[in-house]
Amino acid sequence: MTALASSLVPLVQKIRSSTWPGRLGNFEQGLASYERGKFIDAQRAWRRAAEKGDAEACYRIGKLYAKNEGVAGSIPDVAAWYERAARLGHVDAQFQLGWIFYYGVEAMVGPNRPEMWRRSLSSRQGDKAANLVALVFPHGTSVAKNPDAAFDWMAAAAAAGKAEAQAFLGDMYTHGQGCESDLTAALAWYSAAAEQGNPSGQFGLGDVYFQGRGIAVDIEAAVAWYRSAAEQGHVRAQVALAFMNLKGNGVPEDHAEAARLFSSASAHDDALALFNIGKMRLAGDGIAKDVDKAETALRKSARKGYLPAILALAEFYALGTGSEPDLRESANWYLKAAELDNVQAQFFTGRFYATGTGFSPNIREAAKWFERAAVNGHATAAFNIAIFYLNGSGVKKDSVAAINWFEKASEAGISAAQVQLGRLYSAGNGVPRDQKLAQDWLEKATQSGDSEAKTTFALFLLQHEPSFDSIGRAKNLLTAAAEAGYAQAALQLGNFFSGKFGGPVDVTQSVRWFTQAADAGSVEAQYALALIYSDPKSAVSNGELALSWFTKAANAGSAAAQFQLAVQFCTGNGVPMDHAKGVAWYEAAAHQGHLVAQYNLAVMLSKGQGRKVDLDKAFDWLLQAAEQGMPEAQVALGDALRTGSGVARDVAAATSWYQKAADQNNEAAVRRLQLIGRPA
Repeated sequence: MTALASSLVPLVQKIRSSTWPGRLGNFEQGLASYERGKFIDAQRAWRRAAEKGDAEACYRIGKLYAKNEGVAGSIPDVAAWYERAARLGHVDAQFQLGWIFYYGVEAMVGPNRPEMWRRSLSSRQGDKAANLVALVFPHGTSVAKNPDAAFDWMAAAAAAGKAEAQAFLGDMYTHGQGCESDLTAALAWYSAAAEQGNPSGQFGLGDVYFQGRGIAVDIEAAVAWYRSAAEQGHVRAQVALAFMNLKGNGVPEDHAEAARLFSSASAHDDALALFNIGKMRLAGDGIAKDVDKAETALRKSARKGYLPAILALAEFYALGTGSEPDLRESANWYLKAAELDNVQAQFFTGRFYATGTGFSPNIREAAKWFERAAVNGHATAAFNIAIFYLNGSGVKKDSVAAINWFEKASEAGISAAQVQLGRLYSAGNGVPRDQKLAQDWLEKATQSGDSEAKTTFALFLLQHEPSFDSIGRAKNLLTAAAEAGYAQAALQLGNFFSGKFGGPVDVTQSVRWFTQAADAGSVEAQYALALIYSDPKSAVSNGELALSWFTKAANAGSAAAQFQLAVQFCTGNGVPMDHAKGVAWYEAAAHQGHLVAQYNLAVMLSKGQGRKVDLDKAFDWLLQAAEQGMPEAQVALGDALRTGSGVARDVAAATSWYQKAADQNNEAAVRRLQLIGRPA
């Protein structure tokens, strides 16, 4: 006899003692057929028994539909047969039926499931499919949630003494599902289940005492009931007890015991347990440190959609906790958290797309995530999306939207947004020009103590409110920002003491602040210092320092400084004459579009000064300078075209360039036009 048959002996004996006529033959016949795997024969026999009011037979037919044995699996059919059994007083059927109505089954998709069958049939039969589905599945293909029906059947099973139903009914009374919330009734049903040793009832009692639901809080009682449930493998009880051990709440603080309980619960793939054992393994807290196992636990929890685990995993890869940082993996997990509406992850995802970190750069995706984070109240994201709308980056340019997001960011205290609003209203960019409103925003920005805000407001005062008081206030703002180490403020102080804003000139102070800005990497300040030191009329004139600052600025990319060095090396002014270095610096400035550098470079290349003669390159540089509107270059280009010097002779093109220069009143161009008989 099989183990299953042995377990059914008591039930069979009970069936034999039943007074229901015909049960012995029909039910036992079905049971025997089932044991041999002949499910269709079992169903037929049990249907005959069911027709005579056999509750167990009805329940067994429902289980056939639940297990897809001899029939197409169908939860609606399960529910229909369970209901027949339940109405005949079958306790397990009552419990299972309550469970089905509690959760509902909206769509069943899987092998031989009605929904898959219906879809397949619809693709083949079209409109006729509905009739066929109704014929094959008279009870439909889904079961809607019905909390009231769930409560009624669960209450019936609980009243009959089924412990699982009693614990479930306790939950329903606790949360008011299918009934009014009744903590007293919940306590009674949890107690009834717990007295039978049911772990769910014990856990429910633990929660009641821990939270004080309807009774006074009793941590010792909570621990006792949690422990009883946990020892039976109840996952939520193990997690609850683990937290109590972790925090020393009701029990002595014991991280090793907490880790043991989390580990036990995690074996059942509980997301919360997996997350916590992962964190504990990562830190070596109460358990041996094991980064690989920690990562595995966090990943399992994250794959279940548990947000804290997703964020922890994203940080894990960003920091390279396991080995080297993996920004691609980190970005992918932050994206998952962003999709779960975590605002910080949305901001990070926007930044990843904007900078091309972890993802390929995608300004549209960056804009999308910055805006979603901004909608969720992230102030910096609001500032970022405002900039995007202002510049039309990743979104359609929209000044109104930009203003709106700048205002949102400003309300959250982002001083940079207040500065932007001040600039927009001052320039009338996308909004009516309003200097009073601009001043209000800029002044508000300074209240945060931000150095950029102070510098911007100071420049506004110097440019728009040049009164004695405003000039003094601007000077104080710039000084405060410069003393805080803000290079742009130091640069503007240097300009202030150079007389740029109409104030008194103080070369010593100008040099002091320019030097601070220059040392901080301000190329503009480096160039300004070089000009001051190179001025023979300056009280601090110093050719060596001038050359040093010109060189620093030139190496940092200043086209003006590159041009000045080129002139010095070509003329021997303050340095040994060196045409090769001169040409090199002219070329550097020319590549940045410096007009005169392009012209001078062309002249030197055409004459072979500092470099071999190269008429092709000379012509190209002349052309660039001419196209920028330099009349001298236009005349030289005309000369080259008229004479065929280094280029094919083209009098018409030469005449055109002469005319362009003549239009700028260039006398040489006018004379050349007269020479070739074309009056300007």
